[in-house]
Amino acid sequence: MMFRFFGSDIFRGSVYGRGHPLNIARVWPVIDICRALGWLAADEYQQIAPATPKELHLFHTPDYVAALLEAEKQQELSAAQMQRHRIGLDNNPIFPQVYSRPATAAAASMRGAKALLSGEAQIVFNPSGGTHHGMPDRANGFCFVNDPALAILSLLRGGAGRVAYIDIDAHHADGVEAHLSGLPQVRLWSVHEENRWPRTGKAGDVGQGNARNYTLARGADDTALLKIINQHIVPEVSEFGPEFIILQAGCDGLADDPQSGLCYSNRGYWQAVEQILALKTPSMILGGGGYNPYSTARAWAGIWGLIKGKNPYQTKANADVQKILSSLEWQHRRAQNRPARWTEQLFDETG
Repeated sequence: MMFRFFGSDIFRGSVYGRGHPLNIARVWPVIDICRALGWLAADEYQQIAPATPKELHLFHTPDYVAALLEAEKQQELSAAQMQRHRIGLDNNPIFPQVYSRPATAAAASMRGAKALLSGEAQIVFNPSGGTHHGMPDRANGFCFVNDPALAILSLLRGGAGRVAYIDIDAHHADGVEAHLSGLPQVRLWSVHEENRWPRTGKAGDVGQGNARNYTLARGADDTALLKIINQHIVPEVSEFGPEFIILQAGCDGLADDPQSGLCYSNRGYWQAVEQILALKTPSMILGGGGYNPYSTARAWAGIWGLIKGKNPYQTKANADVQKILSSLEWQHRRAQNRPARWTEQLFDETG
């Protein structure tokens, strides 16, 4: 089985800015940890360049993409542009790579779709992806470009007849549902915390007809997540019989993450991912939410381990991995008394 891991060095030097929840290292630690563990072969990793404006037009409006380009070049926009596109507002800051960074994540998802369609790979991993809140003409929820939507549309343009989109982020996939849940070739499943921003995706909501939403109460743990995965999502996806699966594996539902009230361990989170991989369908795994750099790096590195047939549930951090994890910075009260497991092992103690 062939695998592809897509990334870029742009994620080493770009952050959203001081005080923002995404002012943390997320993607490069995953790459480096997987290499340090011997899990990432040279021919499995591919550097990705930013998508062109024309490529982004598959989902986003030309005016919006042009505004992103201008924001990156000028580091400012007119008040009218900011109001229309919400760039520079609502915690969607203008920063030096405001076009290039999200366009690179989008390019990775679109390149992943091509790899699946061609048979170049059976599973592709893009931890920089999963920005599911983005709207065609505006930024939304820290998301400037909606790479899951671009991945779905790329698969359909390439001839796919049935695409399943599964989202286990703590936050509802509002941008994907609002614009793609009416397509007959697509089915969407989302399991997320109830009454959490953006407060869409109520239980039973079907979007434009082809979405399925499952909500969890604050404090829900591994058992609650896996019950929905095993009793609802896996059987429903199997019945749909997709040719391709896209899994948005946001890890902000982990107990160590500050941006939700869910209480998964990464053991339960990995088990949920394993259930999707067990469907033996060509799949793309995306990142998404994840606002604790230690738990995010460990969770996503563990996903690549699962893809490669490794056992993250028992993986201790070797000296190189400990050095990577110990180097991470996080200006948050939860980091003041950092648990040893954040730097000494991939797995959480509970499951």
